[in-house]
Amino acid sequence: MEVRDAVSAPDADGRPRRITRRFPLFTRDTARPEGGGRAAPGDAPAPARQWPLLAVLSAVGLGLLLTAFDAFRIGLLLIGVALLGAAGMRWLLPRVGMLAVRSRFTDIVTYAVLGGVIVLLALMAQPRPWLEIPFLDDALHFTVRS
Repeated sequence: MEVRDAVSAPDADGRPRRITRRFPLFTRDTARPEGGGRAAPGDAPAPARQWPLLAVLSAVGLGLLLTAFDAFRIGLLLIGVALLGAAGMRWLLPRVGMLAVRSRFTDIVTYAVLGGVIVLLALMAQPRPWLEIPFLDDALHFTVRS
């Protein structure tokens, strides 16, 4: 009978098994992120199984294309909205395929913060910003222009 680490104990057959929920001292492999399974059944074609990731990547690609063709504000808004959509899909859908990278909470926060910041900066971009926040303009005057 061999006990591998402090959180394992032998079961009825003599094999070591975990008896606590604490993590072992050394990990031996990586678990799939929560919700990281296929987004469609296994017999579906590969693109259909990864439709959430393809939707986000398509929107980001279109946003980059618009940005390259000098419609930068619309392109950046599309990229930010795509990331916000990724956060929404990660929150609402049980399985999102390869869109799941980390834990559900971390993915949602990361996608939402990055998408929100990109949208906010796109709305405030010069010349002729669509959104003006006086506090930020005053801070800019104080730090850069004085």
